[in-house]
Amino acid sequence: MYLAVILLLMLVLPLGSVVAEVHWNADVNLVFLIGKWFVFWGVGLRLLMASLKQIINPAFTAETIFGVTDHKAQSLVQEIGFGNLSIGMLGVLSLFAPLWIVPAAIIGCLFFGLAGLKHLLERARNRSRTIAMVSDLWLFFVLAFYLSATFFQNAR
Repeated sequence: MYLAVILLLMLVLPLGSVVAEVHWNADVNLVFLIGKWFVFWGVGLRLLMASLKQIINPAFTAETIFGVTDHKAQSLVQEIGFGNLSIGMLGVLSLFAPLWIVPAAIIGCLFFGLAGLKHLLERARNRSRTIAMVSDLWLFFVLAFYLSATFFQNAR
């Protein structure tokens, strides 16, 4: 289930949204659409969903992702959930306020890049951590591409 949700939010839905919008309007800026939809689905809805899981059921993240069974870790996971809720809301709301796409992409790029790097440097990874690592690094590279392309488009 976890893998299916990640694939939907990080690949299928953002790419499908880009393709659909290009189909409806061929004159749109492809770079803008990549930012718009990967920020909405990948940063916004992914972190919003993760935050709700972390806040409501912190044991899942503590045990499944981090392999920590100590109940004391659950309050830390909930606080991580509050941060993810904040970032996720920015990503979701950027769909309605396009000027928020770049700030949400910067925050998401940093978050997913650092989280992916942390997972990459860990020797022992379970299946869930490996999925998290690959999806985090994927979104980091997509957002880094978007931010670089946006910067160079605006620099001209």
